[in-house]
Amino acid sequence: MEILLVNACVRKKSRTIKLARKLAEKLGGNVTEIFLEKERIKPLYGLPLVDRNIFLASGELWTEEFEYARQFAEADAIIFAAPYWDYSFPAIMKIYLETINVPGVTFEYTDDGHINGLCKATAVYYVMTSGRTIDNTTFGYGYIRELARTFWGIRDTHLVKAENLDYPGGNLDDAIDAAITHYR
Repeated sequence: MEILLVNACVRKKSRTIKLARKLAEKLGGNVTEIFLEKERIKPLYGLPLVDRNIFLASGELWTEEFEYARQFAEADAIIFAAPYWDYSFPAIMKIYLETINVPGVTFEYTDDGHINGLCKATAVYYVMTSGRTIDNTTFGYGYIRELARTFWGIRDTHLVKAENLDYPGGNLDDAIDAAITHYR
C-alpha cells in the first residue's frame, strides 16, 4: 500500500506529526511524506493561475505544475497531519488543497455536470492534536471530508485526534496510542 502523508505541521516538535507517523506505521505500507513548509507551494493567483489555466485548457496534465495532484491521485491512502489552528488548519494546507484539486487528475466533470472523483485512495485520515478539548468545531476535518467525498471520490474518511495534551497529567504517548488503537 502506498501512503501519502501530507505534513502541514509547522512546529519543529509537532505532536500532530508524531501521531500521524504512528498511524502510518500502524497502517503499514510505503510512506511518502510531503512536508508542505519545505515544498514552498505558492498560492494560486496572478501569473501562476494564468499558467495553470493555460495548461489545463491545452490538456497538458503531465507538466510540473500538476506533480502534487498526480502524486495525490495515485496514493492508496492519504493521511493529513494538521494541527488544530483556529478551528481549522494552517494556511499552507489550503494552498496545497488548491494545488491538488485539478480537473482531469483528481476529479472530472461528467457530461451531466456532476463531479466524479479520480483518486485511487480508498481512505483519508485527518490527524490533529490539541492542547485543549476538541469539540464538534472541527471545521478542518469537515472540509477535508467534503473534498474527499465530493471531489476525490473517497468515501472512507477518519478523524484521528489526540486532545487535552496541555493539561497536567496529559501523556502524549498514551494519547497517541489511544487515538490509533482501532486502526489496522
